[in-house]
Amino acid sequence: MSTSVSSMKESRQRASVQKKDSIIPEASADFVETAYVKGITDRALAYLNVGYPVHFAGPAGTGKTTLAFHVAAKLKRTVMLIHGDDEFGSSDLIGKDSGYRKAKVVDNYIHSVVKTEETMNTIWADNRLTVACQKGCTLVYDEFTRSRPEANNAFLSVLEEKILNIPSLRDIDKGYMQVHPEFRAIFTSNPEEYAGVHKTQDAMMDRLITITLDHFDRDTEVQVTMAKSNLPKEDVEKIIDIVRKLRKTGVNNHRPTIRACIAIGKILKHMGGGASKDNPVFRQICRDVLNVDTAKVTRGGEPLMPKKIDELINDL
Repeated sequence: MSTSVSSMKESRQRASVQKKDSIIPEASADFVETAYVKGITDRALAYLNVGYPVHFAGPAGTGKTTLAFHVAAKLKRTVMLIHGDDEFGSSDLIGKDSGYRKAKVVDNYIHSVVKTEETMNTIWADNRLTVACQKGCTLVYDEFTRSRPEANNAFLSVLEEKILNIPSLRDIDKGYMQVHPEFRAIFTSNPEEYAGVHKTQDAMMDRLITITLDHFDRDTEVQVTMAKSNLPKEDVEKIIDIVRKLRKTGVNNHRPTIRACIAIGKILKHMGGGASKDNPVFRQICRDVLNVDTAKVTRGGEPLMPKKIDELINDL
């Protein structure tokens, strides 16, 4: 008697896939935890420890993803990461049929009698939400509103009744899975007016505790930029003050973000010199990095931002 199927091999393959999908976050050497960051972290951890999912909402550049990973690391559980995608369906969260398994058994125990038996079964592959619910991982769903609302319907029962509905193709006796008691979920999202962002269901938002983020306070922006660029504090403070004043100019008060501060700091460190109005390198870096939305902000038909940047540099 012989068989062409090895269930043990398939189990090892599934375990390997699940291991690749999971991560254990750790704070980087340049991570900065100021009083502002610690306050948000403590609030989020309190909500999660009680059992509620946390939702970090806010414009780009306000540290949503960084905070999500920082909070997840504090929980000291394996993290499953999902990025929102407009092409997502529920199967991309729960799992789907990934092929089939064919088995053939040839019985030639009696020499004059040959018995052949063939079976074919579908192979089900769990996706990250199912694995997280089963193993009790921390799920970080980054920019979840980039997925279409119907794709996220599976979360409604997971977050409220702690039950995950499982399609009948999965090889289990029941049509649902009880969510592991250690399962936690952290979501992030950009404002609805951003390109590619969907309006989510009210039922979904009602299940989340939303922490609305804005730009960091000045001290946090200084500390983060110093850690990322290794520039002296005096130079970093000048960069931060220019960026913070520039946010009040024009029609989009969310930009430039702290990413611009870090970029200016890193480039200035690489090219040399300090943050001074007498340093032409610094002036050109600021023009290049901060020259955003110039077509939308004009004065007398001329772009306003380059002139505004020069004014702020001259005021140093």
